[in-house]
Amino acid sequence: MLPDLCGSRLLLSLPDDIFSVITSSLSPSDVCSLGLACRDLNAVVSSDKVWLAQCNNLGIKLLPLSTLVEWRKGVLSYRALCRFLIDVHPLIGIWVHQNPELGNVVYVMPGFLSLVGCRIIPQEVGPLGLEEGPILWTPVFEIICNHVGSASFFLHGRERGDDYVYPGLLKNSSLDKNCNVLLLEVEPRHQSEGGKLTYSKSFARELDNEVSSSNKLSRSCSGRVSNSKSQKMPFSRLGFGDRRRLLDVVTSQIRNIVPKEANVMLFPRSKNDFGVLYKRRLLLLQMYDEESSSPFNPTELGSSDVCKSLECTTTTTTSVDQCNVTKSKTLSGFLKNGLKHILRKSSVDQESRKSTSSSSRCQSKLHEFLRSGDRVGLSLRAATMKLSSYRAWPNMHDSRFALYKLPLHPSNACDEYAGLWGATFGWPPGRKSEEKPGKALFLILISYEESEGEKLIIGTKILEGTSYVLHPNGSAMFIVNVNQPSMELFPIESDGESNHIEVKRSFSGEGVANGYGFRYPGSKPGSLFVLENGLLVFMWKESRVVLTLQRLDLGELLRKGERVNSLSPISNFAYLTKTYSNVYSGF
Repeated sequence: MLPDLCGSRLLLSLPDDIFSVITSSLSPSDVCSLGLACRDLNAVVSSDKVWLAQCNNLGIKLLPLSTLVEWRKGVLSYRALCRFLIDVHPLIGIWVHQNPELGNVVYVMPGFLSLVGCRIIPQEVGPLGLEEGPILWTPVFEIICNHVGSASFFLHGRERGDDYVYPGLLKNSSLDKNCNVLLLEVEPRHQSEGGKLTYSKSFARELDNEVSSSNKLSRSCSGRVSNSKSQKMPFSRLGFGDRRRLLDVVTSQIRNIVPKEANVMLFPRSKNDFGVLYKRRLLLLQMYDEESSSPFNPTELGSSDVCKSLECTTTTTTSVDQCNVTKSKTLSGFLKNGLKHILRKSSVDQESRKSTSSSSRCQSKLHEFLRSGDRVGLSLRAATMKLSSYRAWPNMHDSRFALYKLPLHPSNACDEYAGLWGATFGWPPGRKSEEKPGKALFLILISYEESEGEKLIIGTKILEGTSYVLHPNGSAMFIVNVNQPSMELFPIESDGESNHIEVKRSFSGEGVANGYGFRYPGSKPGSLFVLENGLLVFMWKESRVVLTLQRLDLGELLRKGERVNSLSPISNFAYLTKTYSNVYSGF
């Protein structure tokens, strides 16, 4: 090799196509490091061909090359597009929450220069069947790429008959590549941070006045809080009531009604839709940029708004306490409760002191949280938490406004049936019949698990389309042993089109059944049949009831689906109220 063709000179002598092929085996951070070697390499590394290969590596299973080319038209470069893809790539997948028990499934998928979180509505299968019928869905949130590759977060919701978006920031998604929790939070920020959609007035100053006038915080608490600017208090440390009130107040002030021109489709169904979606994206980004740059931000959340909300709640609580004291001072109340009052006076005093101390601590935490920044704003925070799970279903916190990611392992030679399946009871699969005009759609996540030296196939229910829930969210609809073939014969000889059915394999196991109450379902023997046409059928041995499963491409189904109205913004993200019916049935 000639001495003048070594090191960086050798790389610079390569044709652009060859150089992009070589750098495609590197990570984006390695490509950036290569550009720091010298000025000439930096110019070559910054080319669109190099970063197109990086984008293709990130989105090869999500976006075809033709879509990447269309997305490039809306950004400065492929490098900017790659930055966006790195930020949002960990969020793609299936996210769930325990409530409602019928199923709270949010599928995060690419839109147009965006990522869209779509909730699948519990529903029955349409008249055209599972593959052809429109699936019902509603938008939960959207993350849009601007021209430099930064991510702009929008929460979706509906209030008083109008669709709104609630702008905010996306936090930590690129840092937590294995993030398994999405948290909707209010975040304090400083004006110097330059964050978009923050609020210019200091809550801490107003709250200081409120606290000093009402004398709810001791001097020791005030002294401790005064040093809180150096370290932000996490939103999660606030009490549930304070977190809910802050989210309600912030979303009520930052909301923007969606213009008709932007209230259209969220992802393309054909090439003809790119133009409409491009205009929609510009409208939303213009709304986002105007709010962040205007000195008179119409979505600013004044500190007086928060204080009024807190003062209203405090006044209501005080009035109730005074009413209870008045009632206890009546003659009938004295005669009835006098002796108990005397005997329990000391304990009541202790409880009162504890209650006052607890209230002061809660108020102190809220005060410290608001003092940690001169602005606050809405944020979607991606986090990695250590969560226990049972049969692929995570154990969730009841009081967090969060979504939890399901581990979705791709099928392979060893775990060929792993993945998401759609299911209906009865035969033929996924279609209505005259006997049963409607069939509930079930979403089943199939996973593999080792137990006592045996390999099990577990079908976990993550959504059911009944009007009232039959089994808890996360229930195992069936569990079969890979090493135990079934001796049962498949009872059906032909499909709905009179084609003969071939059974490839069968496994013996158990299927869900009524047990000891709703929370503790039982099980009964059954068999899982693998058919030649790719379907799976589980049959309960005693009742001969069949559950028919077929693989789903949720992204394709949602693109052809039908959008319905959303809930109010906070409930639309995480519905924390325990319920066993379909809260979306009104839509």
